[in-house]
Amino acid sequence: MDRRMFSDQDGLNYSFNLSDGRELMGSPADRKLSPTGFIVLSVVLGFIMTFGFLNNFIVLLLFCKFKKLRTPVNMLLLNISVSDMLVCMFGTTLSFASSIRGKWLLGTSGCNWYGFINSCFGIVSLVSLVILSYDRYNTLTVYNKRGPNYRKPLLAVGGTWLYSLFWTVPPLLGWSSYAPEGAGTSCSVSWTARSGQSHAYIICLFIFCLGLPVMVMIYCYARLLWAVKQVGKIRKTAARRREYHILFMVLTTAACYMLCWMPYGVVAMMATFGPPGIISPVASVVPSLLAKSSTVFNPLIYILMNKQFYRCFLILFHCKHWTAENSNTSMPSKTTAIQLNRRVYNNTTAGTVQMSTEALNQCFSTPAVKNTIPPEVTS
Repeated sequence: MDRRMFSDQDGLNYSFNLSDGRELMGSPADRKLSPTGFIVLSVVLGFIMTFGFLNNFIVLLLFCKFKKLRTPVNMLLLNISVSDMLVCMFGTTLSFASSIRGKWLLGTSGCNWYGFINSCFGIVSLVSLVILSYDRYNTLTVYNKRGPNYRKPLLAVGGTWLYSLFWTVPPLLGWSSYAPEGAGTSCSVSWTARSGQSHAYIICLFIFCLGLPVMVMIYCYARLLWAVKQVGKIRKTAARRREYHILFMVLTTAACYMLCWMPYGVVAMMATFGPPGIISPVASVVPSLLAKSSTVFNPLIYILMNKQFYRCFLILFHCKHWTAENSNTSMPSKTTAIQLNRRVYNNTTAGTVQMSTEALNQCFSTPAVKNTIPPEVTS
């Protein structure tokens, strides 16, 4: 492994460890960051590390303290928080320390470790978000009268880890590799390796760990919006506010997902298939920071904006006055029948599903709701 040193005009030493004698993104002159650049990078990483850890720690604390939150659906939310918290503990801390020193500190073995765990935990979180979107879609379109079942959620959680390992172990075994990226203070898949095997791995990684999850999430949330609009046509007054609320949640979810991960995917593909040096140091660092920032945003969007979790959060921090005021503002919901052309699992054939407008609201603001819909029949 080559070690090439880059020094700024003041003589401060900022080194970058490079694998296989190949620059990751551009020539030495293009890749140099100034001392100020490393300071800014350290501050941003410190913010992500601190608040990502605290937000996910609060989520885990809520799970431990409130038994009513330990529902089957919430196992996916717990899985997201665990993976994000592990990224902050074992990944972001290393890149933060390296950014302070202006160089990667742990050598080749540490680079492989960092690249592996960050990729593994990141894919676990991404796949969990996709499964959660499908579960929210499935909650509205499939009527299941049976009680809580932990088997499928636990299998889904285990499946996310196996799926992630399937795509992150190969670079350790010789199919592509992990190497420094961006400013040289973090590691990831070697995007600029010019070999057929490396290109094949990157294409597969892009399709099955970014492109396909994005398409599944878009499909599920589009179907959810369609279902909400069907209810809005039947009960315009009662459902309109909830429709706008769910629309806001859908757009926020999709926008955050795309903002955090798509820039990183696009830049990675440009570095892989574009001419050498096409990506500048800043252009390579910013998408990586956006991807890491998902550990901060995920708890806020998927958990703290959840009404059930938010109420428990207020109770945990003794906001009793607010809780008492809002507990009196709940409105009873009515049941609306809409045609969803989905099979109903209650020993009946596909037909009209009885759905409450409250269930529509809970699909986003309270994902912890059981996968049951009151079997009332409206006239």
